[in-house]
Amino acid sequence: MAEKRDYYEVLGVSKGVSEAEIKNAYRKLAKENHPDLNPGDKEAEARFKEINEAYEVLSDPDKRLKYDQFGHAAFDPSGFGGGSGFTGGFSDLGDIFGDIFSGFGDIFGGARARSGPQRGDSIRIRLSVNFEEAAFGCTKEINIDRVEGCDECGGSGCEKGTTPEICSRCNGTGTVRTQQRIAFGTFASTSTCPNCGGSGKIIHQPCPGCRGSGKIQKQRKISVNIPAGIDDGQTISLRGQGHAGTNGGGPGDLLITVAVRSHPLFQREGSSVLYSMPISFVQAALGADLKVPTLDGKVKYSLPAGTQTGTVFRLKGKGIPHLRGSGRGDQYVTVHVEVPRDLTAAQKELLRKFGEAMGENVDPPKSGIFDKKKKKK
Repeated sequence: MAEKRDYYEVLGVSKGVSEAEIKNAYRKLAKENHPDLNPGDKEAEARFKEINEAYEVLSDPDKRLKYDQFGHAAFDPSGFGGGSGFTGGFSDLGDIFGDIFSGFGDIFGGARARSGPQRGDSIRIRLSVNFEEAAFGCTKEINIDRVEGCDECGGSGCEKGTTPEICSRCNGTGTVRTQQRIAFGTFASTSTCPNCGGSGKIIHQPCPGCRGSGKIQKQRKISVNIPAGIDDGQTISLRGQGHAGTNGGGPGDLLITVAVRSHPLFQREGSSVLYSMPISFVQAALGADLKVPTLDGKVKYSLPAGTQTGTVFRLKGKGIPHLRGSGRGDQYVTVHVEVPRDLTAAQKELLRKFGEAMGENVDPPKSGIFDKKKKKK
């Protein structure tokens, strides 16, 4: 068997180069020696396999460290780590340990195959509406930036007329399984394929429009129907209006959280509208026909005589429409009697007579010690 060449020599780089330089060297050599571009050339095919083998080791920091320390012997089962001396039942024990630990790469975020369909990410935005728009519903136009499939390549990432190659290292799965001997047998782990980066395919001629990603970013104008009765903080979901998926996966959703601006007159509790209305002393005492503001405009309400401050009356069906049902809530009006200020002498005299008729002590208050001090000044 021919002796293996040094992996750094295979890729044409020096030992201290960065990961990026290794990756660039690999891409260049892999493209030059790819079997599809060199049909029938056995030497190019052999070089392509050699290049992939070198890249698999040097692109992995752990493998590269071992290779720098022990060379090719680091990956030879009969070499420095190959002879553990365990036989018989212990080999079975090793298989058991391998099965137990085989999924640890996924658990700790090491391997995650990206070759299968993956749903796109959702887009989350916050949309401000006024009180009436939330109550009765409306239509809003919004602009969003989202990732979509590239029109030029149809999402394949390949230049027109070309197709991606199924990764020969992982056979299109996007992950590779490695085994390492430990004291009790064999430790198996799964990691992202270094050859294709987990995509399961290799693109040699990337699309110029998306640079091989298969996706581009676009700004879209979306029409959003705000349902009547929606409340502050509630979220509307538009299915399939999010970022594009990968490998045939569906797009994500557009999630719109509604922020309802405050109203100068009304407050809201569920489907009820609350309103605080000032009335005069005369209106409270004698009763009056009031014009009460509502979301539908002013309505007439007959206030009974003798109404006390803090009294609450209901206007049925003048509240917020029910979000998931028919009908509307009610409006609750709390009245507050305003005490008149800056009365004229004639007005004060009339009130004094009214108080006397009610049996009240209406003598003006006597000057106190503080009033006397003010007069001296």
